[in-house]
Amino acid sequence: MLKLKQLIMKNFLLITVLMVTAFGFGQEKDKDKVSIFNRKHEIKVGAIHLLAGPILEGTYEHIYSKDFTFGSSILINLNNTTYYSDEFSVTPFARFYFQETKEYGAQGFFVEGFAKYFSGKYIPYGEGFGDTPKAFSSAALGIALGKKWINSSGFVFETLVGVGRTLGGADNKPDAVFRGDLSIGYRF
Repeated sequence: MLKLKQLIMKNFLLITVLMVTAFGFGQEKDKDKVSIFNRKHEIKVGAIHLLAGPILEGTYEHIYSKDFTFGSSILINLNNTTYYSDEFSVTPFARFYFQETKEYGAQGFFVEGFAKYFSGKYIPYGEGFGDTPKAFSSAALGIALGKKWINSSGFVFETLVGVGRTLGGADNKPDAVFRGDLSIGYRF
């Protein structure tokens, strides 16, 4: 009886070790199968804003399908002495991609619709260069055009240019907003 228990325990231990090993190697193969097609999230940083500002603009984009994505950008001006009027902004957006090949999906030429809430300091047009900027807070709606490139490992490069019209009647806000940058990021 004791030898039977020992034999069962040895075989049980051997089978358990083999199953854990097979499961472990199976997981590594599954990691290799996570292709660019199955990745649904992107994070990006605006390179021109960061270098010229310093203004930090981070973007998250969710890939809903090969032709449609949505996300949001957050901009924070790290240097309040610059003449860039926005000190903070949140910009939700939706993008529609247009291309013939859908190799990686959500890449190529796109059209973006965006809404923007922003605050900062602004010198209205026609006032002197040395005048004190006036604080404002406003919202805008706009459209942008861009192009995105992505490689097989998931690195993203994007260019974007757009314009929007501010909403409301306050005097100390810009009449229009510009949206644009060269962004570098990663799809995961």
